[in-house]
This record gives sequence, C-alpha cells and structure tokens, in this order.
Amino acid sequence: MDTTLQDPLVGQVLDGRYRVEARIAVGGMATVYRAVDTRLDRVLALKVMHPALAADGAFVDRFIREAKSVARLAHPNVVQVFDQGADGSYVYLAMEYIAGCTLRDVLRERGALQPRAALDILEPVLAALGAAHRAGFVHRDMKPENVLIGDDGRVKVADFGLVRSVDTVTSTTGAVLGTVAYLAPEQIEQPGAADPRVDVYACGVVLYEMLTGEKPHDGDSPAIVLYKHLHEDVPPPSALVPGLPFELDELVAAATARTPAVRPYDAVALLGQVREARAPLTEEQLDALPPQAVSAGHDIAEDRTSVIPRSLTVPRPLPVNEDDYEGRYDSVNGSDDGVADLNRTSRFQSPPPLPPRRRSLGRPRRGVLAVVTVVLLVLGVGAGVWYINSGQFTKVPAVLTQQEAEATKRLEAAGIEVGKVERKYSDTAKRGTVIDTDPGPGARIRKHDSVTLTVSRGPEIVKVPDVQGSRLDKAEALLKTDGLEPGLVTEAFSKDVIKGFVISTDPAAGSRRRAGTAVSLVVSKGSPIDVPDVTGQDLDAAKAELEEAGLKVRVSAEEVNSAFGKGQVAAQSPEKGGEAADGDTVTLTLSKGPEMVEVPDVVGASVDDAKSLLEQSGFEVKEDRGLLGLFGDTVKSQSVKAGGTAPKGSTITITIR
Repeated sequence: MDTTLQDPLVGQVLDGRYRVEARIAVGGMATVYRAVDTRLDRVLALKVMHPALAADGAFVDRFIREAKSVARLAHPNVVQVFDQGADGSYVYLAMEYIAGCTLRDVLRERGALQPRAALDILEPVLAALGAAHRAGFVHRDMKPENVLIGDDGRVKVADFGLVRSVDTVTSTTGAVLGTVAYLAPEQIEQPGAADPRVDVYACGVVLYEMLTGEKPHDGDSPAIVLYKHLHEDVPPPSALVPGLPFELDELVAAATARTPAVRPYDAVALLGQVREARAPLTEEQLDALPPQAVSAGHDIAEDRTSVIPRSLTVPRPLPVNEDDYEGRYDSVNGSDDGVADLNRTSRFQSPPPLPPRRRSLGRPRRGVLAVVTVVLLVLGVGAGVWYINSGQFTKVPAVLTQQEAEATKRLEAAGIEVGKVERKYSDTAKRGTVIDTDPGPGARIRKHDSVTLTVSRGPEIVKVPDVQGSRLDKAEALLKTDGLEPGLVTEAFSKDVIKGFVISTDPAAGSRRRAGTAVSLVVSKGSPIDVPDVTGQDLDAAKAELEEAGLKVRVSAEEVNSAFGKGQVAAQSPEKGGEAADGDTVTLTLSKGPEMVEVPDVVGASVDDAKSLLEQSGFEVKEDRGLLGLFGDTVKSQSVKAGGTAPKGSTITITIR
C-alpha cells in the first residue's frame, strides 16, 4: 500500500509556490518530499518539520539555523538550501533534489564495499564536512542516511539539522542529540559538545561500516551501545575482513580514538590522512572483494561470523609453549590428543609435592637395583619419546604467497609431500602463488604425510557479452550471468534501436575484464522528435499539435506577461527546435497578456531625446518625417497620447517637423 496517498501534504501547494508531489523519507524532526517550484519550474526536495514540533521554539530555531548554515556553504558536496519559510503550521526548507539513493541503501543492498569504493565515497564526504568545519560549523549527525549518492555518481552530505557553531555554548539537561551508533564518547559524557572531532569520529565509524558491512558497536539496547562507545575501542576492520591493508586499520583507529585529542582535529586533517593511507595501496588491495563476494554460493552471514576472532568473544587463555610438555604427556597418552588441555593444566597448577624421603633400613642392593631400573626406564622412555616426537612428527611450514614450485620444494624439505593441488580464482593473490594449505601453516603432522595446496589462478577474467539490441532488464541479467555487474544506465536517442533497448556498453562487447566489473549501459530513448513551436497558439491548439507529435503536455501553474494574448502559449520547454523522445513531456507557460505601460509625453522634444525616453519605457520607436520633416529635429506629435497606456514592447510612432 502506498503510504504517500495518506499524507495530507501530497498534492498540496505550500506557500503558493511549492507543489508537493511525493513523500521521499520520514525522519525524527521532519518529512522530506519531492516537490516542484512552480515559480521557477524545477524539481526540488522539500523538508517539512513535523507539525507537532513546530510549536517548540527550540526546534524551529534549529530548523531555521540549518537553512542559514547550509546557505553559507557553497560547496559541490553539500546539498544546497534554496529557501526557508512557513505556511500555517508547516515550517519548511526548500533544498536541492538529488535523484539517487543514500549510502545506507547501498550498504543494505551490498553489505561491505571494496576499499576503493569506500574511500571514493569518504573523500567527498570529508571535503564537504571540511568546508563546514572551516566555516565554523559542526554537523553532529553524520551517518550513512545523510550521505546521498546521485545517479550520476556525485556524493553529497545532507541534513545539517543538528549543525552548531564550533564556539556555541549551550545549556543542556543531559539529552543527547544524534544517532546512537555514531556518537563520539564526548557527546555522551558532555551532551551538547560541539567540536569538529565528533564528526571525525562518526566518519571513522562510517568507514568501518563501509569496509565490513557491520557497525563496530552493537547491543540489545541504546544504553549498551553508548557504554561501548565510552569503554571499548572500535576494532580494526581486518578483524572482520581478513586481508584488509594495515593502513585502513590505522585510519579507522585514528578517526575513532576515544580520546578526542588523539583524533585528527577536523575533516580536512582526516582527508589528508585518508589520501596518505590510500597512496601506497595497490590496485589489487583497493579492488579486493569483501568476504561475501569472494566466491559464489557462500553464505554471507556465515562468512561474517566465521571471521570474528575468538579474542572478541571469549577471554584468551595464557600462551602455552607445547614444546615444554609434548614429550612428557605424549609418552603417557601415546598420541597428541589432549596435549593442549594437559599443557594448560600444567601451566596453571603447581606440581604435586614429593613425598618425604625415608631412610632405607636394609637391603641396600635392592635400592641400587631400583635406581638402575629407574635410570634404564627413563632412558628407554626418553628414547621412545624422542622417536615419537622428533623422528616421526613435523610442522607444516608457512608457504603462503610463495610460488607453487618454491612452496613444494620447502614442504619436501620438511619431509612433507604435496598430495593434491587445487586452483582457485583470487583478486588479491598473483597467479601461481599459494593462497592456502590444508592442514594450515604450523599444524603438527607426521612426516611423509601429504598436504593439499590451493594455488591462485589470478583474478577471474570474463568477456563482456554482446547485449546490443537487448531489452534493459534482459541485458542486466545477462551481465550478471557472465559474472559482471550492471553499472550506470544513461539514455540516448537512436533511430536504429527501439526505445528501452540497449544501444551500447562500456566496456564494449568482447572486451575482457575482471569478474565483478561494472558495465555501463546506454539505452535508447527511441528516434528523436523535433519539438514544434506552439508559442502564440491557444492552449487547445498547442496541445493537439504536441500530442500529435507523440509528446505529452504539462501546463505550468504560473502565467507570465508577454506580447501574446491572455491564455495563449507564452513559452515552452523544451523550446522549438529541441529534441525529445516519444512520450516526453513539454511544459507550457501561458500568457497573462501584454504588460501595459504608461506612454510618456515627448511632443516638443528633440528626436534623440524622444527616442531615448520611449525606449527606456519599453517601447519600440518609429519615425514619421514626411516631406516637411526631412530636415526637422522636433517631435510634432505621437501615435499614443501622453498619459495613455500601450503594451510593453509595442511601437510608438513619432511625427517630426
């Protein structure tokens, strides 16, 4: 069910200017609508405060402060505010409309992003916040919902509803404004804190979420999340996504330091650190796929759970050196089963005390024999233990990232055979290098046992299919089937390709690209239609001509003065000679009739003065000299008497003598 149909504002015109067309989103303070500015005939976003809050002066002040603050930020990555006003109980902001989606929509659909995509989004966000910080403002509510990504790829920061001047000091009753998952510790301890570093902290959390697909702190209640912000560091992203570069872990750690003084002092400083961290990263590191995208058929939820380190969920036991105890307990158990458990017991418990020595009262030879027997047993057991541990077992050496031949040679040197070699695609490992062993590095196995090597086949390369002439949805499905991703879709006129079908792709058909590469599609708008000129026509006639050409008609609510009569078409968009697709809409603006202007008195004035005065009043001037006025220089009469009115732009004839 479309809930916008129940919204009382949809279909209304606010302030006699903004026609509300559809509801876009609902927030805690306001609702955002798509609207049309009927005065300027453009689409924009209308942010309307909830009527229940409009009675609260503090909320209204904050709302107006947003308009004034953002109006000062002329930055390409900040959503611009055009107007602010009120219509009865509705207080509104008129803002730039961005056709696209939010970063939250992207994360909800894709989960974790590739490092390149995450940094490409973060940099313009920091540029926008940097402009705000240098202008003396703090956003205070940075989160993925407030990052807009346009269909053209532009990234913009929106919703400066909690913006505050850096030097503002406000009293507070302890209420914390913002979104729990992105609050900096000082915002929790000191509600109302306004410092650029709270935005830096939030951006660090957003970066963590883009890299991992998860928020760093979660809990069953907001109180638990707030507690974690205060008492727990944000974990490194590589704890959830193994293989992420160390530079990204360091970047997140710097931005989310719990002590504000340790963080970059504002978004400009953080942007500098982002670019420094990015510079040494290789193309493979930047384009590394998140865990859920590495292999088809993987369960995403399982991947995310499996890579969580045990140290994040249970206390870690004290380190144990198994070599100290292997011989002792293997000789008792006959195998390595339970070695770790016994070792941990021996490390935490003291050995039992020896019984007190008792003086032998007789049979000294039995004592000597006993000593000899014990010595022989110890030597025998020791030899057995040496044979079992040193002669029969070994550990799998670390051969990851080595070439297959080099890894095989090293394994054979350790007395281990290579049993099976599996080959898998990898976007991060070079072709021919080892990406896994089974058993893994450091595992204890018997000599001459075999291990399985997994060797990289390099990135999977696929051919871009030929989808020219296919319907858009079919073309997108075919790209996915071949291991590619549908990218940006643009439209263009075509005389040869039916509307809605693919004209071309970028990369072109037949090109070879990595699996997962985005392919842009150009879709036909059909054959272009020359827009006819209907200015000066009556509305009915203009509609008929446009509809006959295959175009739709929309009449603007605003009328303008023009040389055309009232009710006739004064202007059209697109203009005559422009091109449109079949079914496109042409907007018509009707005339209110010509603007009437009072005619000045120029009789008796010189010709030059008369022409200047009439032209300044908006008239065209025609001279009538006749035979008697060939050499004259004075106006004898004028076609419209002084004090009368005539349409602006019309012609006034002056007779010269």
